[in-house]
Amino acid sequence: AALALDVGVYFEANGHGTILFSKKFVDRMQSLASSSDAEKKAAAEKLLLFRDLINETVGDAISIFLAVEAVLYLTDSDCDAWRAMYDDLPNRQIKVLVANRGIFETTDAERICVKPAGLQAEIDKAVAKVPKGRAFVRPSGTEDVVRVYAEAESPEAMLSLAQDVVDAVHSMAGGVGEKPSVT
Repeated sequence: AALALDVGVYFEANGHGTILFSKKFVDRMQSLASSSDAEKKAAAEKLLLFRDLINETVGDAISIFLAVEAVLYLTDSDCDAWRAMYDDLPNRQIKVLVANRGIFETTDAERICVKPAGLQAEIDKAVAKVPKGRAFVRPSGTEDVVRVYAEAESPEAMLSLAQDVVDAVHSMAGGVGEKPSVT
């Protein structure tokens, strides 16, 4: 979806992400930057500078941090106000050792597990049992483990959800060794 828009924010489940700018958007801003309308010119110049700050290719954390600082400054806001916009739910990330991480396939920015077949249905069942539940799994890029992320409204609900998903991954996807216990 991020690629379909003029300005798209792309988040990955592993915390990576970036902001993408279409060629159409950049061309339009470059055109407006030479406008005789001072307000449009100033806005276009700020957006082009903002784009220069972002590393669209790799989603560099430093450039994203600087972009956040720029937006807070330009909107006369601060980190406290920004933080107040978001309430973190209790969450855990757990590693499950598997025989072959290559059997996993995800989609939708790693939020949906396509393979192994049936695993996403089990995750969905577990999520439906808890208030404000969310969970996903993704294979590690470097070791034969699957990372399970779970969050829910309360610590107890989150622990229950995380354990259910860990159990499903371990039993349905070739878990190796002792099944992790979520605490």
